[in-house]
Amino acid sequence: MKIGFSIKALCASLAFASVLAAAPTLAAYPDRPVQMVIGYPPGGSADAVARPLSVLLSKYLEQSVVVEYKAGAGAIIGTQTVARANPDGYTVGLVLAAHAINPSLYKLPYDTAKDFTPIGKVASLPLALYVNSKFPVKTVQEFIDYAKKKPGEVSMASSGNGNTSHLAIELLSSMAGIRVLHVPFKGGGPAQSALMGAQVDGLFDGPYSMNMVTTGRARLLGFASKERLSIAPEIPTIAESGVPNFEVSGWYGLIGPAGMPKEVVAKLNDAMRKAVADPKFKEIVEPLGYVIEPSSPEEFGAYVAQEQARWSDVIRKANIKLD
Repeated sequence: MKIGFSIKALCASLAFASVLAAAPTLAAYPDRPVQMVIGYPPGGSADAVARPLSVLLSKYLEQSVVVEYKAGAGAIIGTQTVARANPDGYTVGLVLAAHAINPSLYKLPYDTAKDFTPIGKVASLPLALYVNSKFPVKTVQEFIDYAKKKPGEVSMASSGNGNTSHLAIELLSSMAGIRVLHVPFKGGGPAQSALMGAQVDGLFDGPYSMNMVTTGRARLLGFASKERLSIAPEIPTIAESGVPNFEVSGWYGLIGPAGMPKEVVAKLNDAMRKAVADPKFKEIVEPLGYVIEPSSPEEFGAYVAQEQARWSDVIRKANIKLD
């Protein structure tokens, strides 16, 4: 009996000791630099969010957050890096809308639903419908009416097959009952050049491309956002211009590998919320058209699943195939 009691007592003591040993580790997180992986090269919209976010996360986590670029394969390389990382909170990823689109376009080396821990949504970047300055329409409704009169003749550029700018074209076509000619380019720069040179009629692009309008080479018809944007309140949303519930945004959120401790996720989410609420973050991203939209891990997980289902349906109906 005494031996049995001693063994039980020893087991209990060891279990209690392991809890005590683990507790300081979680409480001390992070005690070394955190790596933020993005699947895109420096200089793009991902970088515009990642750089100020990493600086302010460093401030609120009281530990360095280092941006690591893992560009290529439609952001799959960077996302795979996160999926394979140790789920200790020292490797996180900043993902964009492609995270929810890629499962319908590629055979992925990971499961978007199972191989990641959602940390929180950071912001969104509503797309805008532009036309070249020579195109004879001034409103979204006029654009739709014109396209209905000339089915298949209105040309719309995108920055590539399967890109958000392409899917926005397909969604608008479906919801407005029009048929346009999709002209894919290799990147946003060539697509913008084609629009400004009147080689194509229209383009979905971000608010940061409003310089095309100020220089007189394009016209902005409407934003694909829920509400009008503060940077251009005179421009209506596409939803209020004849296509109810039309909304297409690039979005940005933090994820980690599957299996992260809840305490670590909560600490990262709290730091992220403080970072995006910081005036320094707002003064950098809001003038570019970003809408700050922090969320809980649960809300972000549900949002990604919703976006994946929505774009899967659009891709299937439009029969989008990548070469």
